[in-house]
Amino acid sequence: MSPERLVPHNPATGQPLEPVDCTTPEGVREAVARARTAQRAWANTAADARARQVRALAQAIGDHADALGRSISEEMGKPIREARSEARSIAARVESFVRAADQALADDDGVESGIRMRVRWRPLGVVGVIAPWNYPVATPSNLLLSALLTGNAAVFKPSEYTPHTGALLHRLYAETLPEGLVGLVQGAAKVGAALVASDVDMIAFTGSIATGQAIMREAAATMKRLVLELGGKDPMLVLPGADLQAAARHAADEALRNAGQVCVSVERIIVHADVAAEFTRRVADLVRAVKPGDPREESTAFGPMASARQRDLVLEQLADARRHGATFVVEGQAQEPGYYLTPTVVTDLKPEMTLVKDETFGPVVAIQVARDVEEAVQLANDTRYGLGASVWGAPGPELDAVADRIEAGMVGVNRGLSTAAGGPWVGWKMSGLGYTRSVAGMRHFLQPQSQARRAE
Repeated sequence: MSPERLVPHNPATGQPLEPVDCTTPEGVREAVARARTAQRAWANTAADARARQVRALAQAIGDHADALGRSISEEMGKPIREARSEARSIAARVESFVRAADQALADDDGVESGIRMRVRWRPLGVVGVIAPWNYPVATPSNLLLSALLTGNAAVFKPSEYTPHTGALLHRLYAETLPEGLVGLVQGAAKVGAALVASDVDMIAFTGSIATGQAIMREAAATMKRLVLELGGKDPMLVLPGADLQAAARHAADEALRNAGQVCVSVERIIVHADVAAEFTRRVADLVRAVKPGDPREESTAFGPMASARQRDLVLEQLADARRHGATFVVEGQAQEPGYYLTPTVVTDLKPEMTLVKDETFGPVVAIQVARDVEEAVQLANDTRYGLGASVWGAPGPELDAVADRIEAGMVGVNRGLSTAAGGPWVGWKMSGLGYTRSVAGMRHFLQPQSQARRAE
């Protein structure tokens, strides 16, 4: 019997790309078994030796940034400059991962009531990494590097939308690291489900709430460790005293980056009534200047959406907003060939709109007006999501107090929310379970063991 096949498409043209064979259930089990064998030796390798190999891997990814960038652009439409930058980012951040892993692996020691307590941190074993399509190099590498530096092996499933990028990335892992330490499985939902059901010790997943819930149900049978990033509906609060041009630039950039297909995109802008008109005018002027282009061209800053399905989901939300009385300040249009959707600026939003309630993941600047700061905070927190947020206003204790009240795992104050070195990448509410990066994030990939003995 012929294996099932994936047929990815080029989002800029809509044309099919080379098919990829899906991994069979037996192939999933074999990849896990090979990783299990390789992990035993890897766990017994000194941490500094593991770090040297991971640094070499990060350098190899950077050295192949051109090839990886072309593959990312071809499979999911990211402009080539951003795609190359994504690949190069791994080498830039590897040292922060190494430092966090070193601290996470260190024993915790203490003495109390004549008893010395030592907490040892041990690798879990084999981690299943299920990656998304929007950052098909950076996101899986963040998880894979965390697993590897803490002494684990991994089996990696790329998104079914970016299988060629996943295969190229895996080749670099396979060429740099011990045989079998990082396995590759290809496929869609059935293959992901087979990986979750397999003999792995942990699943690290980035994707939708619905899939995350399905993973939790399956993982419960064997009590697998989970780290889940499940998307966001990130608010941006713009208050009196804010630098409106800087805030408008951030809103346009972060709502439209990667055609809005970023887990921490600015999805809801909540602007105080006193500055709403001026802020909206500035944002609209910036958005009107954005022009779609061929993602292969160096000059392109805004490319197509990754799939017809994702573009249609955004169009459905915009149609629902129109039915409920939204005002379209800048009206986006679907363009062909390919899966292009030009940017939209929409105001007069209502709580019942799907554009307000559900993750959009598309190039939409959605603006709500709040009467005062209290209402702005209430609107920001009125969501099941809680990944990221930002607050913009006059610097000082009052703005800091607003940031403290936002129910999100990461909050930027007069800036984006990108975490500084050492900070965790973490969601709140239904945006995730567990977290990554940082010492605490690394310890999700480790098992603590308490050892007690009489103090000498």
